[in-house]
Amino acid sequence: MPHPHRLAPVLLGALLGIGVASAAPPPNEQEALKLSQAAIGRTLGDHHFVNTAGQPVALSELRGRPLVVSLVYTSCHDTCPTITNQLSRMLPIARDALGAGRFRVVSIGFDAPNDTPERMRAYARSRGAGADEWLFLSADAATIEVLTRELGFQYFPSPRGFDHIAQTTVVDSNGRVYRQVYGDSFEPPALVEPLKELVFGTGMKSGNVSGWAEGIRLFCTVYDPASGRYRFDYSLFVTLIVGVMSLGAVAIFIVRAWRHSPAPEVSRRTDTR
Repeated sequence: MPHPHRLAPVLLGALLGIGVASAAPPPNEQEALKLSQAAIGRTLGDHHFVNTAGQPVALSELRGRPLVVSLVYTSCHDTCPTITNQLSRMLPIARDALGAGRFRVVSIGFDAPNDTPERMRAYARSRGAGADEWLFLSADAATIEVLTRELGFQYFPSPRGFDHIAQTTVVDSNGRVYRQVYGDSFEPPALVEPLKELVFGTGMKSGNVSGWAEGIRLFCTVYDPASGRYRFDYSLFVTLIVGVMSLGAVAIFIVRAWRHSPAPEVSRRTDTR
């Protein structure tokens, strides 16, 4: 992942919309980056939303799996649709690499008065987006104010609508902010790698066979730029096995050598007195 400070120019570069927001002046790129990065490790509250069918959804219901959070507004005609389109392209790649049902995605409308369930449904349809694991959610202004602060997401009114940070957030299964992905166009590893760490890395701590299998998938599932997809690299797996066997052979050799080595002679003194 590129160093965060190299990403500063893209943070506030894609910005449009219409709605209500804080009257405070927008920060510069360095301040925006600092506030965004400060959110990492922060646990999100149990906020309540409404999905496109008008049904309530609590953030706590989405825990247990990694969560990708994208904040958009439906009257945007540039950056937000671009980010949503990018996520739509990334999801099949992530699903192939991680397996179906291993993570969720939510797009949340931050223009609370206007981003109603009906508008969010039309927005998703216009982008050809949405799936069982991808929810489009609405919330009231108070919820949006707290959530955006927790996520380190900043947005401000502008003559064109909203200026906002181009940010997609990866949240772990316990609701903690794990990684920020910046820009409206990014390569698959920017999103899939942190998801890999969360999905497969947790299994490694279990110490059982399935945990080791997840660990192998973490290191051996690699991105192929030529195809734009992830694949399981068997050569890495073979190298890992050969390395383990080599270490085992060395250990056996040392143990056998130690067992067959002659016992050291113990000098004895005779008392002639």
